[in-house]
Amino acid sequence: MSEQAQSKQKQAWLSSAGWDTVWIISPAFLSSAAVILARPHIPASQNIPLWVWVCFVLLIDVAHVYATLFRTYLSPKALEKNKTTLLALPLIAWIGGSLLYSLDGIYFWRALAYLAVFHFIRQQFGFVVLYSRHDPEPMKKFKWLDSLAIYMATLYPILFWHTNMPRNYSWFVAGDFFENLPDILTKIAFLFYVLVMAGYLLKELVILKKTVFFNIPRNLLIAGTALSWWTGIITFNSDMAFTITNVVSHGIPYMALVWLYHHEPAANQAKASEPKKSGQPILHAILSNVAIFFAFLALLAYLEEGLWDGLIWREHLGIFALFSALPTINDTVILALLVPFLALPQSTHYLLDGFIWRVKEKNNIWSA
Repeated sequence: MSEQAQSKQKQAWLSSAGWDTVWIISPAFLSSAAVILARPHIPASQNIPLWVWVCFVLLIDVAHVYATLFRTYLSPKALEKNKTTLLALPLIAWIGGSLLYSLDGIYFWRALAYLAVFHFIRQQFGFVVLYSRHDPEPMKKFKWLDSLAIYMATLYPILFWHTNMPRNYSWFVAGDFFENLPDILTKIAFLFYVLVMAGYLLKELVILKKTVFFNIPRNLLIAGTALSWWTGIITFNSDMAFTITNVVSHGIPYMALVWLYHHEPAANQAKASEPKKSGQPILHAILSNVAIFFAFLALLAYLEEGLWDGLIWREHLGIFALFSALPTINDTVILALLVPFLALPQSTHYLLDGFIWRVKEKNNIWSA
């Protein structure tokens, strides 16, 4: 069979065309379409309705963070082989966060915001790498252009945000991004954005003609990323629009990826006859059904947000009635320890994500 014939059969779906399209690729398109179609009803304000906060922030954004547990602390092999890393990173995040918060709370939130942005961007880059693993040789020479395309699809909207302050949305809290960057940076970046995207499209057309191969998932992933980041950050100046596009296009694919990589192995191990380590039956039960998997993540998200609301924010006590009796913490010394501690699920998730998807290291326990 010729290389061209083989390449036609090797679309790099992670599971299948249907599964990948629904859970990894479509969220960016669907969330963008939803806010565009609902534009007359999307408020240009910093406030989001309670139902939006529950559906998108609580049940997707916060919940997806805990999916990392299945690849780290709830994985006996990962915990055994990477115990030092898994124990050290939360401690580093807590100590570093407390030091920043003790100087000024905004320093902590700013560091966490930029760490989050880096994490969100790297996730999209990671998907591009995964979806490029079956590319024919002529395409592999242009991986640098694929990387530039996904980075520009995400970095340009972030730069636009920085040069068009104030916006009606923040990543975490007001003022967490640097302000007053010169507008000339955006104009230069936009020119580079257009050149990179044009070069990427030209490369795809030339390679298509040469190899008769078109990488469907990679191209859809880059297009969806560009659409959702542009829509949520540039097209709208709305916390609601930003929240929906940002959270859905990131959180759902992440949960889906973790489920994909751990559901089948867990199911196979559950059927095996060898003795199971302590805690594994519970892990297999959670991974046996997608509804149970999501309910587990949602429960942890609810508990975390309940602590935040009871101790710090006190904005949604109608939902977190169980936590309403907690004392409101105002002491700056206690806050310097408490806030970074409550944020540990997020900060540890961001840091660990740099380790747990080692695509090229085939012998690594965290190899994708």
